[in-house]
Amino acid sequence: MPIGPGVYVVSRPSRAVPEFLDVSPAGWFKGKDPSLPVDELERRWVGETSVIYIGKATSLRTRLSQYRRHGEGTPVGHWGGRMIWQLADSAHLLVGWRETPDDDPESVESAMLAEFAATHGALPFANRKSGRSG
Repeated sequence: MPIGPGVYVVSRPSRAVPEFLDVSPAGWFKGKDPSLPVDELERRWVGETSVIYIGKATSLRTRLSQYRRHGEGTPVGHWGGRMIWQLADSAHLLVGWRETPDDDPESVESAMLAEFAATHGALPFANRKSGRSG
């Protein structure tokens, strides 16, 4: 896993309608439950794509380790994308990344989110903010 800056994408290989857990197994951070109501998760689902989250990192290794540990129940400060852990099949998700040594990861993330929103009419399922522009 690269230690430098970059962007990453979480995807769900299955195109079947997802099943959502009522309670997230993710870690509570600062005493806050990461769970969201299932009806909110269902409303946010973008069914015509396998991409469910786009993120940025100043260190891909550190950020993705935080993300994984959050999903395992550790109370780490990675609140972004927390909705993926309420997917019943979250253990089958895939993560891809791209190093951005010559580009600002936040700018790359913002461009990717804007392109996704233009194509699908919404942000990826687990993204709540549209990057720098939103």
